[in-house]
Amino acid sequence: MHGSGNDFILIDNRKGILSKPHMGEFAAKVCQRKFFVGADGLIFIENSETADFKWQFFNADGSEAEMCGNGGRCAARFAHLMGIGGNNLSFETRAGIIKAAVDGEKIKLEMTEPSGIILDTKLFLEEDEHILHSVNTGVPHLVEFVDDLAHIDVLRVGRFFRNHKRFQPAGTNVNFITVPDSLNLKIRTYERGVEDETFACGTGCIASALIASCKNLIVSPVLVHTRGGEALKVFFKKTREGFKEIFLEGDAKIAYRGEI
Repeated sequence: MHGSGNDFILIDNRKGILSKPHMGEFAAKVCQRKFFVGADGLIFIENSETADFKWQFFNADGSEAEMCGNGGRCAARFAHLMGIGGNNLSFETRAGIIKAAVDGEKIKLEMTEPSGIILDTKLFLEEDEHILHSVNTGVPHLVEFVDDLAHIDVLRVGRFFRNHKRFQPAGTNVNFITVPDSLNLKIRTYERGVEDETFACGTGCIASALIASCKNLIVSPVLVHTRGGEALKVFFKKTREGFKEIFLEGDAKIAYRGEI
């Protein structure tokens, strides 16, 4: 399945086909493009005692991630199609319980509240100064406002700050954005774990929207235009204490079905 071109392998693992010690290695193999199925990540759907289901989420390199917005939308639709949950469902992640509303291909996720917002951090890549903003939206993100989104060297700059000593040992995702007006935002993302630019990143869209709101550049809801071509809609309420009632809405589509 994919959300805005951010693609995932989803496996119904409620019968325990694969045990946890082997999941990371399995994910790293099957997510290899050109050599196997190929995907940005792999999601195992499992039984839960506190929600409709639980997921085990793995990046393409076999590492685990706490949360993934686009993966969450795909998981919600997959669970709905499998009869695991109804139109309104919830699922366990390492970032907490996530709620989802399913309306055909359109999925709206209620996300966890952000933490660790830090604005205007100055860091250097060689002699170039970068003004970076950070926030955790389930996973850590950096956001940088740029003038020319089309020509930013996402791999070079993204990889450098993803591995910067300031953000170790966990590392961080890196988002580059422009804000054409208060209702629209354009984004490109270097994703930790994929170690490449992806067509979209749900938690990155949320991180970018919240940082842009901190700068009083956008209002809710805002359309976040991804490299995959889809505009994801981000909703939020801004308070004196921070942000709450954060939602991510967009399509989750089936690319194909298969058996391994």
